[in-house]
Amino acid sequence: MNIVWFKRDLRMLDHGPLSNACAKGKILPLYILEPNLWRQPDVSYRHFLHLQHYLSQLDDMFIKRGAKLVIKVGEALPVLKSLATRHNVKAIFSHYETWNKFSKDRDSAIRKWTDKNSIDWKEYQQNGVVRNLNSRDGWSTLWHSHMRKKIYEVPAKILCVSEDSDNLPSCQDMLLEFDGFEPNSNLGKIEPGIVLKSFLTERGENYQREMSGPLLSADSCSRLSTHIAFGTISIRTIFQRTQQQTQKKLDLVGDKLKNWRASYNSFQKRLRWHCHFIQKLEDLRSIEWKNIHPIYDKLERETSYSENFERWKRGETGFPFVDACMRSLISTGWINFRMRAMLVSFASYNLWIDWRQTSLYLARLFSDYEPGIHYSQVQMQSGTTGINTIRIYNPIKQGLEHDPQGKFIKKWVPELRHMPQANVHTPWETPELLGKYYSPIVDEKLSRESASTRIHQLKNLKIARSQSEAIWRKIGSRKISENDYLKSRKKKPKLQNEFEF
Repeated sequence: MNIVWFKRDLRMLDHGPLSNACAKGKILPLYILEPNLWRQPDVSYRHFLHLQHYLSQLDDMFIKRGAKLVIKVGEALPVLKSLATRHNVKAIFSHYETWNKFSKDRDSAIRKWTDKNSIDWKEYQQNGVVRNLNSRDGWSTLWHSHMRKKIYEVPAKILCVSEDSDNLPSCQDMLLEFDGFEPNSNLGKIEPGIVLKSFLTERGENYQREMSGPLLSADSCSRLSTHIAFGTISIRTIFQRTQQQTQKKLDLVGDKLKNWRASYNSFQKRLRWHCHFIQKLEDLRSIEWKNIHPIYDKLERETSYSENFERWKRGETGFPFVDACMRSLISTGWINFRMRAMLVSFASYNLWIDWRQTSLYLARLFSDYEPGIHYSQVQMQSGTTGINTIRIYNPIKQGLEHDPQGKFIKKWVPELRHMPQANVHTPWETPELLGKYYSPIVDEKLSRESASTRIHQLKNLKIARSQSEAIWRKIGSRKISENDYLKSRKKKPKLQNEFEF
């Protein structure tokens, strides 16, 4: 028989390993719950809650087809060895995975074992991420080609071998402590096809305009990110259904047609960006723990736990918009992209905290945590990539632009509900009304200017520019050609061949 090993692809539709394995005969559909994975510093209580729900949904899908999902608790290699001993395992079918270092090391060990024991491990492409990519040139073409391939249908016939499941442990069994997660929206639990349909036909009309505001984006964004992270729906399915819906909207006129066209176009770009950032981690694994550009090792940011770090974590910085975003994230597990960037920017620049500290904390808070996107974005918003524009978000300006009436602030920072709208973004200017709320943790302007000076001093060094070009060749976006990219630079120093990734 063949094992179909489910990892972060908890679905039946558009599941290549499942379809191909079923076509060859009996299978053992397997999910391995690995205790050591759940002891890693980037996973959390809220992640486990979602996993439990999605495993239950997947098991129900198998039961409806006269089969069942087999769950084993233990480390992956010993589990697979045990199954291979007791069953005549011909092959293991799975998607290849670009996730955290633990999963990379685990898969490397399993690959050595399968090769040594003549077990065929067939790994399939899960999304637009390409293994062993020789060059980023032409990657976008490869992405579009993959997205247009035929979707794998759910197998009509599934024959399973007999194998008992282990009991799925609880959060308490896994020593995962409650982390404040109290979702006020159940979009992460609704069947992903229903969430997608509601976005493409109802909620998404003003997506392009409303994705940046913390209140409006909660409804106007697709809210599929957690489903995508756990693989309950594939990027290809989302892409093709969006393309189909684009054609259906052609009968609209005026602003409605304009709005939907703009939103569909913007959404499809972000589907590609999703894979673009995970491709960075596939090509450069050290993104997870090491500055992409080594020149920024000289920044000497705060690496130990401090009172500033603790106040940022709790949403007690004294900057209302920052605190509202953090408290909302703690409670719901989701916040839009612009607000995520601002939280990182404030910690990395204004508080001068090393991104390796803050990234792990945020990873545990994001229900849709995806390492490839997460660490690439955290480094981008911390100014350590060497190839991206330095953006230091002014939290006061962001609040005024995206929450002008202070509704989001007053929802999540109850200490300021009495504050007049004119003062809610800068409550320290009216100390007599401040009440129990906090004074600002830093001087926003001075800390921003200091950070900018330190970052740009390093960025403008000749050796920094030279190394940036090598980094761009390795992981940079190919929206423009390499020649155009180099022409856009004021200086073109000779590449440093000794630069190591």
